[in-house]
Amino acid sequence: MQVRLGSTEIRLSRYIALWTAVALVFALQTSVNNGLPGSRWPLWDLIRWSLIQWYTWAALAPTVFRLAERFPVRGALRFHGLGAHVIASLCVTFVAMVIGALVSTIFEPSGFFEQLGYFLEQHFAIGLLTYWTLFAIQQALHFHAEKARRELEASQLATELAQSRLLALKSQLQPHFLFNTLHAIVTLLDEDTLAAEDMLLRLSELLRAFLEDYDGQEITLERELALLDLYLGIQRKRYGDRLTTQIYIAPGTLHCAVPSLVLQPIVENAIRHGIGQRVGSDRVEIESRREGDTLCIEVRNHNSVLEENSSSGGHGIGFSNTRLRLKELYGDNGGIRLDMLYPQGVSCRIRLPFRELGADEGPEHVNG
Repeated sequence: MQVRLGSTEIRLSRYIALWTAVALVFALQTSVNNGLPGSRWPLWDLIRWSLIQWYTWAALAPTVFRLAERFPVRGALRFHGLGAHVIASLCVTFVAMVIGALVSTIFEPSGFFEQLGYFLEQHFAIGLLTYWTLFAIQQALHFHAEKARRELEASQLATELAQSRLLALKSQLQPHFLFNTLHAIVTLLDEDTLAAEDMLLRLSELLRAFLEDYDGQEITLERELALLDLYLGIQRKRYGDRLTTQIYIAPGTLHCAVPSLVLQPIVENAIRHGIGQRVGSDRVEIESRREGDTLCIEVRNHNSVLEENSSSGGHGIGFSNTRLRLKELYGDNGGIRLDMLYPQGVSCRIRLPFRELGADEGPEHVNG
């Protein structure tokens, strides 16, 4: 059986034990004040009177808590609530005196009014103090519960906001990629109809894979490489022998968690800023390795340059979007940066916390 005090519940046995302890403490204090050797009253009588007094307040405590909830002392109505509690404290304390006097007549030879006079004289002041102590406890519990509720709501809102931002960032990638790929297919239609048809088939496979993985923020590196291979197949059709790819993957990193579609926009940037703008051929290299508790992924191309005064904003949606996603997912534990390769080329380095997911069942990755 539970005793409800406002929004808090306590087992009846614990509740009675708590008030019994209070009664015993006050009975012993009274005995000490009277002097144990020559005490005017036997200890058992003091305990009995104290139990009557404090068990009465144990019965009235839930009422005090309900009154504290009914008349809160905060906000615009704090003076109204305070006035209500002044009156309530007098009334509830008087009721406690009446109940105590009634119960005492069962054990004492004197009548009710004599007992009531004794309770009013001896216990009314401590009764008022008890009321306000219970009121203070209720207020403290209320503010603690309110603080916990607001912290939980703030945490939930922060999580929902972060998820919304991640979904927004992720949704920006797909139309951006789709526009660029369709533009490449349109360019090929007049030059190589069969190649354009093959690109359309690969694009349909890639879009289906996007839809399958859209709800998840993280997939395994193995699955990410499988998606990337579909994209690279499209680009190899577009650029032919001008584009080659090499992939170096440490076996222990295949099942690591990575943000879905994290590599495609980086590789797209490498191609666009390489052979997409320059004559000649290019080699795009992708490498993953573990460094302690960090997963390092590097995308390199050898036919582009990094200007000294360039910023991330100069590398399109892909780079800035990826940087924001890493910040949202991993905070300071994730990051991305661009470095110049010598004599020519650019390296994009991604840093993630090393964490393994279950074995992926996606399509196998094929090196280009």
